Amino acid sequence: MRRGRRLVMDVALWLGLCGWVTIDAGSSTKHWELAFGLIATTAAVAVSRRYPLVSLAIAMIASFVVLGSFGGRVPIWEGFVLVAMSYLAGYRQPVAKPMLRLFAIVSLVAVPVALLWSKNGFSAWGALLGVLVFASVSPWLLGRYIRQREDMARDGWRRAEEMESRQRLVADRARLRERTRIASDMHDSLGHELSLIAVRAAALEVAGGLDEQERQAAGDLRQSAATATERLREIIGVLREDDAPTEPVHESIDELLDRTRASGVLIESSVDARLDGEPQMVDRAAYRVVQESVTNVVKHAPGAAVTVRVGRSAGRTDVVVTNTPPPAGPLPGRTSGRRGLIGLRERVRLVGGTLRAGPHEGGFEVSAALPHDAAPSEESPESQAAMDAEVGQSTSARELERARRDVRRSLIQAIVVPMGLFGLMIGISGVVFLVQWYGSVLAGGDYDRIRLGQTRAEIAAVLPGGQRIARPQVVEPPVPAGATCEYYGTERTVFNLNYEAYRLCFAEGKLVAKHRITEDEQRGNPDDPGGAGR
Repeated sequence: MRRGRRLVMDVALWLGLCGWVTIDAGSSTKHWELAFGLIATTAAVAVSRRYPLVSLAIAMIASFVVLGSFGGRVPIWEGFVLVAMSYLAGYRQPVAKPMLRLFAIVSLVAVPVALLWSKNGFSAWGALLGVLVFASVSPWLLGRYIRQREDMARDGWRRAEEMESRQRLVADRARLRERTRIASDMHDSLGHELSLIAVRAAALEVAGGLDEQERQAAGDLRQSAATATERLREIIGVLREDDAPTEPVHESIDELLDRTRASGVLIESSVDARLDGEPQMVDRAAYRVVQESVTNVVKHAPGAAVTVRVGRSAGRTDVVVTNTPPPAGPLPGRTSGRRGLIGLRERVRLVGGTLRAGPHEGGFEVSAALPHDAAPSEESPESQAAMDAEVGQSTSARELERARRDVRRSLIQAIVVPMGLFGLMIGISGVVFLVQWYGSVLAGGDYDRIRLGQTRAEIAAVLPGGQRIARPQVVEPPVPAGATCEYYGTERTVFNLNYEAYRLCFAEGKLVAKHRITEDEQRGNPDDPGGAGR
């Protein structure tokens, strides 16, 4: 199915490009252009999917062949072929280095060769630069940019799935750790009470004034309490993690705050005394909210002042912990995993309460409402997703920022690189043009002293080392039969918009014609009466 769709797309591309070739080259005066265009287009499309580099090389070579043959003019069909193959090469080639090598080779070798081959000099040079930058490099960068966007999107979805799975594992572990902590609290408190029951039953068993049946009942009670204590120890031992955090089991919130103040943390507190009948689980949940909140302040907002409010009323306990912004700002490189908050949510949920945590006036606030006689609340998918998101929030933000930087970098490259390359090529071509321009100047006095019939060796001493590439775009006088013409520049400056050149034609080593060709006139002015030389 997928291969069939690819084949259909390739055939459609081939038919479209061949259609342009037929329409544009069918009316050309160069009869070979149509056949050459169809062959080059077919070859480029045929290998574009498996060998995109070869496909682009074929299109570029065809462009420069046609460009040289047409004197600096690029046919419409070749422009379409080159743009299409360049875009597909950028989109399908995963590695950029081979393409960059190809562009470098074309810039260093093909452009100068085609320039010397062309008959129209500097105009061909500019056309070659335009073709290289705008019809080849720019579409290639666009294709590569789109490929990177698609790869980044696929990679982003894959990372999102992995991160989501990792967040769920971390959140589950945080909840299990909190449940283990609750189990430890149960062991330390309930185990103590069961031990007291066993001790009192043992005392009752040996007390006087009891008949045998009552003494047996007291012994059974002692044995049952001891058995329950042992089983509780075994169960909690299985649930307890070796690295689970520990703290004094019977420590109150006031004692916790005193310990924290002794370590240098600024804390203002208002803690109501525990009411009779307040469940132990609620008291421990309030303790854990205060403990985790103060710990987070010490870790992530050092030096910040902390305010703790614990209000107790009939049927409910409210805890609010707020911190101010840290004086020196948050510690660099320190990010919160939020696993502690997930554990707090689990602890609060198990007593039927609610927990809220978030920024507050530049700092942070954690608040919990803990009912005394509520059943554990249901864990909704929304709250589950919120807790899971808290774990990977900072990691997701860093990944998102990295992806955005990559996209911005690719977009900048797609715009700046072609313009920079074009500017560089223009600068290089300008230097080469100026060197060639002033290195091919034939002095006017020397031109006047040259006479028809002189041999090439006799006048070689006054001729420049190179010929003029930039020539006037006019209809030149006919070339004498069997003659070969050389072009040299006049002393007109490069800033003069009307080009002119000296044309010397040699046949069998002798000068047979000399002309001064200028764009000021539509015909050259021969210096000999016959116009074409004798």
